[in-house]
Amino acid sequence: MASIVKEIVVRCSASAAWDAIRDVGALHTRLVPGFVVDTKLEPGARIVTFANGAVVREPIIALDDARRRLVWSAEGGRSTHYNGAAQVFGDGDGARIVWTADFLPDDLSTAFDAAMTAGAIAMKRALDAIVD
Repeated sequence: MASIVKEIVVRCSASAAWDAIRDVGALHTRLVPGFVVDTKLEPGARIVTFANGAVVREPIIALDDARRRLVWSAEGGRSTHYNGAAQVFGDGDGARIVWTADFLPDDLSTAFDAAMTAGAIAMKRALDAIVD
């Protein structure tokens, strides 16, 4: 199983970063605008439309406020298995987000790494714009 980890350091506080990440229905407006263009909620999941037109159903596995950690899976994309997690840590006056994806098949690594890099850039831009 392939794994990719992205670490994003942002200027906003950990609590502000977590507030945006835990708002699972607002990916397209609060967390990764431009990378994700629409998010719709349904019981226990979100339907995510990416800028490239891909639509994926993402069941929410865990939303842990104490650990500032969100875990989700994905159905309907190119992977046969996908598990993602984002966790927020304090980093001085700012925050550090660790985004991990574990997926199959391994040969999606190049495409997923490029997508996660684009997502990390969008996330940093959005979170750095928060004034708290």
